[in-house]
Amino acid sequence: MPTTRGWAALGAGVALIVLWVVFGERLMLGVGLFLVLAIGGGVAYVRSTVPSVGVSRHVTPFQVHDGDRAIVEVTLSTNRRIAQAVVLDEVSGLGTARFVADRVEPHHPMVARYEVLCRPRGVYTVGPAIVQVRDPLALSEAGGMAGMVDRLVVYPAVEDLDGLPLGRGHDPTVNTSRANFSQTGGEDFFTLREYQQGDDLRKVHWPSSAKRDELMIRQLEMPWQSRALVLLDPRESVYPDSEAFEHAVRGVASAFRHLFRNGYTPTLWAGNGSGAVISSAEGYGIAMEELAAVQSVPGLDLKTALARIRRTGVAGGVLVLVTGVPDDPVLGMYRTLGNDFYRTIVMSSGSESSDEMTQFARAGATTVSSRSPERWASAWKQGMERTWSTATAG
Repeated sequence: MPTTRGWAALGAGVALIVLWVVFGERLMLGVGLFLVLAIGGGVAYVRSTVPSVGVSRHVTPFQVHDGDRAIVEVTLSTNRRIAQAVVLDEVSGLGTARFVADRVEPHHPMVARYEVLCRPRGVYTVGPAIVQVRDPLALSEAGGMAGMVDRLVVYPAVEDLDGLPLGRGHDPTVNTSRANFSQTGGEDFFTLREYQQGDDLRKVHWPSSAKRDELMIRQLEMPWQSRALVLLDPRESVYPDSEAFEHAVRGVASAFRHLFRNGYTPTLWAGNGSGAVISSAEGYGIAMEELAAVQSVPGLDLKTALARIRRTGVAGGVLVLVTGVPDDPVLGMYRTLGNDFYRTIVMSSGSESSDEMTQFARAGATTVSSRSPERWASAWKQGMERTWSTATAG
């Protein structure tokens, strides 16, 4: 369609033709026809040019946490010469970048970059880009969508934690504060289970998969002490405000990453399903993406969720339970699941006094309390040091 300049030229052309009819001056007719035809030719030019434009995109880094900055590289390519092109690239909810490219030559891509402040956590879409092309006289323009839709996953902010809970080593009669076990599991066959996203395809048991008409995974026996369960209490009622919930999510992400990096094979539960065992980098990314999109839930029945989790037979060395203000359902969950784990850590993002965590400490749990804008790292280290100082010989 005509641009603002194009509409002005079209009006001037029509006016000159009218004046030619009134006064019979041929020069007016020539100029008027030239303007009208120029606009018509421009419209035909831009409409035929838009489909020839291609846009590709590359987002770095691959893993982005809340508060980080990502670089989006946009490449504009075409198989015919373009006088001027405007590219609009939108990151849903975070902003739009606008670029103007002059004289784009065929088969000579033009590259532009822009920076995105990734806040808050979440899953965002990038694109598709909108490309607007103008004719050489800037009298007409046409636009269309180009390129694919990409995803930008912003993980929760994480902290570097220091220290691990005192656990069991290879010898079950000896305590250890180091994870001296294999993260990848044992070599003995344990059971078959259904395929879950992120599983290693090399562990597919093809005969059973063909028989059941669905992918089945060979589950190898995992060292008991290497297993960990990290739970986020998603109930809206236990958090004083939204910032307390966000602080809890940051605590879960930090603890989960810390255990994974130190040799544990953790299971994450954030309110859905029964949790998935994370034993690979791909699985770790899937778990962190779940935390990127998690929201507080009103009216969740923890008792039903607990029964669903226990049916998986999860047990091991460390249980991490993250909540807001601890209440009776959380205490009940701890008393039930705590029997299946050697050490339990209860993290609270909403406690205003130590009295609310005393009942967990008396029951044998390691308590860690932190309220926003405080950091989890110092509270976590103090909690781990308490487990070391109170440990028995065996």
